[in-house]
Amino acid sequence: MERMVRVEAVLDSWKTVRQDTAQAVLDMPDLDFQPTPDLMKFRDLAVHTLNAGHALAGLLLDGVDNMATPGFRERMSAYFLSVAPDADQQTIAAALTSAIADDDIRLRSQNAQFWSQIITRFDGQQVTRLEMLQFIKEHELTHRSQMFMYLRLKGIVPPTTRRKLAKK
Repeated sequence: MERMVRVEAVLDSWKTVRQDTAQAVLDMPDLDFQPTPDLMKFRDLAVHTLNAGHALAGLLLDGVDNMATPGFRERMSAYFLSVAPDADQQTIAAALTSAIADDDIRLRSQNAQFWSQIITRFDGQQVTRLEMLQFIKEHELTHRSQMFMYLRLKGIVPPTTRRKLAKK
């Protein structure tokens, strides 16, 4: 069976998404901005994105094959990176950038058998490790979109739009 999606393509795409996430953090003048009380603060979105991506990648790399177990969320916290509650833009952006660089190297070193192994996602779905990696990237895209909306609410053009406008 030949894979239709290449690991390298998913990792390259995730790195690009992460660069834009880090840039959004650098662009946001008020990390404590929260559009409504029921939504996360911008800072919390950034740190959640950092920790969720790094933890899920770490669990994959450590061979965890069942994420639908009691205490799974607590197990994830062992992979969280230490970010001070009042960390500034540069600190959070640097953590986002360095975490993806480290994870990328380790993820790229895995063989085809690793990526084709079926695991159980935390929602009980059976997926390959590559499909889980794609899910991790999609999770970050979701939160990056939220962060971009927060930027727009502050009158700031997100990095992806700035690039597109620069090409015109």
